[in-house]
Amino acid sequence: MMRIILLAVGVLATVAGLVYVYTAPFAYQRAIGIRVGGELTPAPADWTTVNQPGLAYLKLAGFPPFVIKIVYSADEGGIITATRPDNGYWAARVRGRPDGWIRIGDSTYALAGLEITGDARIPFLESYGGKNGMDMGYDFAGEVIPGSNEPLHTWEVFYWTARARAAE
Repeated sequence: MMRIILLAVGVLATVAGLVYVYTAPFAYQRAIGIRVGGELTPAPADWTTVNQPGLAYLKLAGFPPFVIKIVYSADEGGIITATRPDNGYWAARVRGRPDGWIRIGDSTYALAGLEITGDARIPFLESYGGKNGMDMGYDFAGEVIPGSNEPLHTWEVFYWTARARAAE
C-alpha cells in the first residue's frame, strides 16, 4: 500500500513539474518560469519593427533557468529594459552573465545585455517611459516632481543587442 502511495505522489509531482515547466511563464502576469517559448528568430535590421505594445518575456542565461515578464522599448539598434534600483535578482544575473533571449509575440531573439549607467541612461529611460506610459518623475533641475511616487530617472537600464550564437 505504501508503495502505491509513493508512486502516486511521484506521478503527481512529475505532472505538476511538467505543468509548471510548460505553462509558468504565461500563467500569471508576474509569474516567473523557465521556458521562454516562441520561435528563435534572426535579429531584425531595425528593432523598432518589434516595438509592440504589451509585455515581452525575458529569459536569462545560467542556472537556474529564469524567465520573467517585462515591459520594454526598442530603438533602431536594440531593446531597452529597465528595473527599479532595488538590487533585484534579474539585474544581478544580467551583470554576471549578460546573455539572454527575449520573446516578443511569437518571435524569440538571442541577445546580449549591457548595463547603461550614469546620465547615459536618461535617453533610454525617456524612450522606455514614453512607450510604457511612465513618468520620468524628475524635472532635471534636481527636484523630484510632486506626486511621482517612483521616479523613473533612478531606474537601472539594460540595452540588449543581437548576439552571434543563438543556441538556447
